[in-house]
Amino acid sequence: MFPYLLTATESEEQMARGTGDIKSLQVAQVYGEALLNAAEKAGQVDEVLGELEELLNTTVKSGSPLRPFFASGVINRITRGEVIRKVFDDRAHPLVVDFLMVVNDHDRLPLIGMIVFQANQLRDRRARRLPVSVSSAVPLGEDQLERVREAVRRNLQLEPIMETRIDPDLLGGVVLRVADWVFDGSVRSKLNELSKQMSEKSSHEIQSGRDRFCSADGN
Repeated sequence: MFPYLLTATESEEQMARGTGDIKSLQVAQVYGEALLNAAEKAGQVDEVLGELEELLNTTVKSGSPLRPFFASGVINRITRGEVIRKVFDDRAHPLVVDFLMVVNDHDRLPLIGMIVFQANQLRDRRARRLPVSVSSAVPLGEDQLERVREAVRRNLQLEPIMETRIDPDLLGGVVLRVADWVFDGSVRSKLNELSKQMSEKSSHEIQSGRDRFCSADGN
């Protein structure tokens, strides 16, 4: 999941994803921390964040009538608040309802995706968990994935949250993304590196030949 500004129409969604301005992200961080603190105090973190993620998935799915309700400025916050109470009371977790009402009261509902993202990120940091993405040409066995987990635990003292992806374009090996670091152990990467080394060696030899040809000793 990535932080994004919820838009009133689907056509704007792709442009909005991942393009939140710094101020919006900072506001979302404040709300996300408050949400997580309340959920932790109630001992209901998984339930609360799970319901909000499901709400997001329902809101942004193709053809959803909920998108303009949450994102459009046409509907005033009083009307939205009444609808939120009518739809979610006794159906959603009380913390989810309270959260939606507070965010609505401050006209921040378009930031709901960013807020949930920030809450999830903070939850992982507090639990010392780290997202780890593993890309490979073919599915990896559980023993191979466990070796990756152990390497992360041993070197970073963090608990990895594994996400696997199949990439047929990889010739073999794996590409490992740990937070902002990328470790490319694929065959394609090694071939590219070999090609680069050969090119650099060839260029060096050509230049050396030119230097010898142009020098007095070379003449």
